[in-house]
Amino acid sequence: MSAAEGPLVVGVDTSTQSTKALVVDAATGEVVASGQAPHTVSSGAGRESDPRQWWDALCEALHQCGDAAREAAAVSVGGQQHGLVTLDAQGDPVRPALLWNDVRSAPQARRLVEELGGPKAWAERTGSVPGPSFTVTKWAWLAKHEPDSVRATAAVRLPHDYLTERLTGLGTTDRGDASGTGWWASGTEAYDEEVLRHVGLDPALLPRVVRPGEVAGTVRGSGDLPFSKGTLVAPGTGDNAAAALGLGLLPGTAVLSLGTSGTVYAVSTRRPADPTGTVAGFADARGDWLPLACTLNCTLAVDRVAALLGIDREAVEPGTSVTLLPYLDGERTPDLPHASGLLHGLRHDTTRGQLLQAAYDGAVHSLLGALDLVLDEDADRSAPLLLIGGGARGTAWQETVRRLSGRPVQVPEAKELVALGAAAQAAGVLTGEDPAAVARRWDTARGPVLDAVERDEAALARIAGVLSDAAPLLEREADQR
Repeated sequence: MSAAEGPLVVGVDTSTQSTKALVVDAATGEVVASGQAPHTVSSGAGRESDPRQWWDALCEALHQCGDAAREAAAVSVGGQQHGLVTLDAQGDPVRPALLWNDVRSAPQARRLVEELGGPKAWAERTGSVPGPSFTVTKWAWLAKHEPDSVRATAAVRLPHDYLTERLTGLGTTDRGDASGTGWWASGTEAYDEEVLRHVGLDPALLPRVVRPGEVAGTVRGSGDLPFSKGTLVAPGTGDNAAAALGLGLLPGTAVLSLGTSGTVYAVSTRRPADPTGTVAGFADARGDWLPLACTLNCTLAVDRVAALLGIDREAVEPGTSVTLLPYLDGERTPDLPHASGLLHGLRHDTTRGQLLQAAYDGAVHSLLGALDLVLDEDADRSAPLLLIGGGARGTAWQETVRRLSGRPVQVPEAKELVALGAAAQAAGVLTGEDPAAVARRWDTARGPVLDAVERDEAALARIAGVLSDAAPLLEREADQR
């Protein structure tokens, strides 16, 4: 381990499939140690994980960091958004957590929107129109299908809250992650008592919302962890808000994140409220806002298509007239929770590489469709798009985004931006700095800029036409097929 210039901090990213930990020099942003451990997600109709796996993975990742983790002065956890974690009176999980990409609560989402004033009213009160990803709909689903689990629940948490609480012994969350629940009102920045009454959730079961820059607690003594007792614990936040911190994002800069899910977002000083439901009006982790659109199908769906075709994920070929909508897990943007993948335009001379390119096109089309909606009106729409996430370094992803957006693309060299953002937040509670300013000091967004190319209007029009024509089929529920 190289000698650090400043205190060490730890940033954690607990994502859908693994937990990563970085030990970072707070003065320079240098990553001095790292670790990672996997966890599992159920398959089938639901998407669930045992929260205890997240804790075990965190412990393993930290132990991989060695002595550097013991020297850390502060830690912060960034985590997958929306997941419903139910704990009993002893703090143990009542059942596996319902994850963000579990869409079984689509009927509850529709009912809640109808019963509490419609989409416009929801957007105005919570910043978002809740879909099946939102935690409030998952609680409503649980109440209907597993009332015994609801009765056994003594605390309700989000994934990052669960790990933070196991570190500190205190039930806390932050405004960024709370804004993805559907029961936090963005106008008042408080829990919405009417929504909670409507779904039968006692506010006493929810964590305290810690303010930006506030210390959530300190690490309590635990033989499982290499931290010193008394290490500061920052509020933590949701993964997208953490990545925004990790980039030191300023208002008006658009981000495309290519991971298991795809997201497009930007920081804004204006509170968003999109009644169409396309844009979620999330809060960020600093005090501003993070309007965001999310797709359920991104790198995982495209990789699945490549595997079915028996070719490498980079083996794309140009010249396709095929349209492939890779909605393998249903879809959130557009709002088609019951959809499956759809292929149109297949010919005798269509190649496997062209089919794969069509999968990339379909995934990127969904993200770009929401791009203008997340940007403020005065944002520079010719500025480079920041491309992050697991797919960002893939040539096929880069070229598809360039071709369908017509904009330059910048690929930051920094990896693990969620964990870096959490580390910047941990550094902020130590020094009193704005964590986004910490990340800018670390120069985390530095990376090559790929020039703009002519926008492929024909491909965009073809995909939009197929999506429009196929809407009745894509909207059908499974039992109607």
